[in-house]
Amino acid sequence: MQPDSQLQDLPDRGFNRLDWAVAVMMMLLWGFNIIAMKSAVDSAGALPGAFLRQAIVAVVCLPFLRIVPGRMKLICTLGVLSGGLFYVAVGLSLKVTNNVSALAIAGQLGVPFSLILAVIFLKEKIGIPRLIGIVLALFGVLLLVFDPAAGKELPAIAISAVGSLIWATATLIQRNLGGIGVLNISGWLGLIGSLVILPFALLLEPDGMALLPHLSAETYAWTAYAAIGSSIGGHGAMVWLLQRHSVSTVSPLTIPTPVISVAFATWWFGTPLTWLMIAGGLIALLGVSIVAVRNAQKARELAEARLMKEGTRS
Repeated sequence: MQPDSQLQDLPDRGFNRLDWAVAVMMMLLWGFNIIAMKSAVDSAGALPGAFLRQAIVAVVCLPFLRIVPGRMKLICTLGVLSGGLFYVAVGLSLKVTNNVSALAIAGQLGVPFSLILAVIFLKEKIGIPRLIGIVLALFGVLLLVFDPAAGKELPAIAISAVGSLIWATATLIQRNLGGIGVLNISGWLGLIGSLVILPFALLLEPDGMALLPHLSAETYAWTAYAAIGSSIGGHGAMVWLLQRHSVSTVSPLTIPTPVISVAFATWWFGTPLTWLMIAGGLIALLGVSIVAVRNAQKARELAEARLMKEGTRS
């Protein structure tokens, strides 16, 4: 059994059809979540909405909640980081911003942060092609929010950057939770996360907490989507993928999410879709494609090397 104090990574392998299906589902669930989050935050408030979201996750996953001997320290740490503090940062950034799209800049810092942490702590090696792909993807995302008004959102961007670092740290922990049911992990994230968010919400938005029992059915429905669709479905898919592939392979798959979010927001809220947004989306997708192709090539090379080594031994 793996000690809690160690962070290790598993050998990577290529994505099969099921892996890609799960990855696409994850991106779509997270992409549509911007509509649910905006609608819920407008009605319930940032931190009360985050608390309600995690409480719903805890209740839905309660039947699947189990003690995991030897790994509860990692699970509790993940719950504090990914289930609690991450949503505190997201909530506070939404609370102090007037331009939600500007947060997409700092939100994408999770990808380079996770790769840097993986190189430092997991000794992962990232070649030049994947670095180029990630740079292209990040540049494409930056184009989506290349607006002078974004410069006025520095406090929100800074808080969101802290949230990205928390998310990146959590991905390292998730790599060490293989063999644990996704709903079990989601349940712990919801339970621990709601307990972490609660004091922040009571301190910073007490009026919003008092109004939770009086929210409309529509607000509860949006929050339920954020909880079940994004937290359980989306994050569950991320955990499932991280249990099977390296951090450097999985984390770039989150890059298209803001592109998808812009598309959904344009369709739902009727916001204009400019040529700059289209260009940014295409560049981001090009970068992710480079990363995906290089990952597949690397996986084939490793598989061929193992086969040759086994053939030599026999």
